[in-house]
Amino acid sequence: MKKRKKNVIWIAACLVIALGLSACGNKESSPSQEASPSASPSASPSQSAASSPSPSASSEAVGDRELTDGLGHQVKIPANPQRIVASYLEDHLVALGVKPVAQWSVANGTQDYLKADLDGIPTIPYDLPFESVMSFQPDLLIIGSAATVEGDKYDQYAKIAPTYVVGDKINNDWRQSLLKIGEVLGKSDVAEKALADYEAKAAEAKAKLQQAAPEQNAAAIWLVSKKFFVVSQNLSSGSVLYQDLGLTVPKLVQDISKDQESNWLPISMEQIAQLDVDNLFLINSDADTGSEALQDPLWQALPVVKSGHVYEYPRSSSWLYTGTIANSQIIDDVLESMVK
Repeated sequence: MKKRKKNVIWIAACLVIALGLSACGNKESSPSQEASPSASPSASPSQSAASSPSPSASSEAVGDRELTDGLGHQVKIPANPQRIVASYLEDHLVALGVKPVAQWSVANGTQDYLKADLDGIPTIPYDLPFESVMSFQPDLLIIGSAATVEGDKYDQYAKIAPTYVVGDKINNDWRQSLLKIGEVLGKSDVAEKALADYEAKAAEAKAKLQQAAPEQNAAAIWLVSKKFFVVSQNLSSGSVLYQDLGLTVPKLVQDISKDQESNWLPISMEQIAQLDVDNLFLINSDADTGSEALQDPLWQALPVVKSGHVYEYPRSSSWLYTGTIANSQIIDDVLESMVK
């Protein structure tokens, strides 16, 4: 099974858990970069312009174009699409100043960190049932993962509207995905500016962290349905912490991340007890049910817990996702926590 397909299935299952609707404890794959639910905190004033695009952002003047998508399809892109469905790619759309006609959802949850930008936009199930897609009368479908269109699904989607598949190689790299969708929508200039603004913000934040907390390490832990997961050092918020912000990777995170393709990796309480970490970011999806796992004596005995350097964020935050806006909000959270 393709990595992206496993990610989406896990996202769906774990969001159901987080909302108390079902259970997903026996999945073989680990949670994805982008699994999360419910109302996000407002972006801080320091959030870059990339995170809050102006509706009047400039774009390239283009007519109908024919582009080759990530699976080799020749796709006729309309000149000015008005009814776009790009499920699970909404972070990129918002960064480009584009509102879709429908937004990704699972059970009763959406990417709530985008709530302010997508307020009033109706939802569409994450697996894009044909009837649901058709009901929105899209003039363009943009699909991230090849697994979404496996079998004869692509042909059926293409009968509804022009369908562009980004493809796994690009889709799994949020920077390249943003630029590609910018190209598809004739907004390459907006995409490049959004990315440049993000890189500048990350560089500035990295300098602040090096001054305020030199040589400190950090880890991000997700608690959902009494189970813990640690973010991979190379993916999702892990790439923000360790690559963009230059924080040191704890040895245990390095070891768990080896040869792993998932964004969030299972970690036991016994392993957490061995985690030598200066700063711990806790994404708590169990807050509504009492966070029972946090009462475990092993958790309570952690030096990082005793020192007060555990920074808790709700399941509605952007930590379980990735993209210009999600990562920008993560940077704000890190600075808020570590730079006093």
